[in-house]
Amino acid sequence: MGTPSLVVFAPSPLLTITIESADSPDQEIHLHAGGQGFWVARMAALLGAEVTICCALGGESGAVLEGLIAREDVELLSVSCAESNGVYVHARRCGARQQLARTESKPLSRHESDELYGLALSAALDADVALLTGVDPATVLDGEVYRRLARDLRSNGIPVIADLSAALLEEALSGGLDLLKVSDEEIVEAGLARSAGEDDLLDALDALHEAGADTVLISRGEQPALILDGVAGRYLELTGPRVEPLEPRGTGDSMFAALGASLARDRRLDVALRLAMAAGALNATRRGLGTGAREQIERLSRHIEITELSRARGGESDARVSSPHGAQRADSADARPSSRD
Repeated sequence: MGTPSLVVFAPSPLLTITIESADSPDQEIHLHAGGQGFWVARMAALLGAEVTICCALGGESGAVLEGLIAREDVELLSVSCAESNGVYVHARRCGARQQLARTESKPLSRHESDELYGLALSAALDADVALLTGVDPATVLDGEVYRRLARDLRSNGIPVIADLSAALLEEALSGGLDLLKVSDEEIVEAGLARSAGEDDLLDALDALHEAGADTVLISRGEQPALILDGVAGRYLELTGPRVEPLEPRGTGDSMFAALGASLARDRRLDVALRLAMAAGALNATRRGLGTGAREQIERLSRHIEITELSRARGGESDARVSSPHGAQRADSADARPSSRD
């Protein structure tokens, strides 16, 4: 099997400027590409995937981003836009981040949006998996683009997975998704769950599946993740090792990237879930978003436990049956996302 290939739809990356040790004479200033889509693309590349990022770049910040992304092991496909990409400036003092300044990306014009859609569609049709990531603010791009892209790619046999929130999530679900990854906080904020309690989140899994996602993963920070594998008809709990978080931001992006890289490689869901949980746990122990070493993540994935929950669809969970660490259930070894026509 050749190198797995991914396309990450990341409409408007951010330029990030961080002042390290801002309260000392040894302060340093770092410029990096940022934003969910870029962090996902970088992590997927670290995990051995051939990654293409599709985005819009414009203005001074866009020119800087073009150079910064070119330094990464990621292929950049971009359209030019009239407005500058967003920028934020953070200072780290005594280990804590403080935002000093921020500018937001501006909405893309209709022509720019059409160009970006065509770029992403054509690139993703040559890939093993397409990853849809969000944009901040959501007004940068009409959410209908996510619906059309998900629908068109799946209609042509390309698996589509997404990590989105709010209106963009609704649009992507209406187009159909092979796998959706979302956090418990986003679920509650969007009113898709009454609380972050387990029973309410399990109900949310059902609702998101019915809305258009074949498989749904809800991440819960340090708590076990919850999964509805709609293809095999099972509910799962995903437990990782306990770690002291150094930088909890970005763990969900690392999980999502690992899901994409693993599913593109062999489509086995249980393997992808273990790798995802390991990537998130390791990222929490590091400074920097979307970072980690492939060998460490793969070794850590052997310590991830998958527990199958006994639950009737739309009912309450009442039992757990553990799968041994690192083991692959015989009846789920070939569980993989499957596109709807």
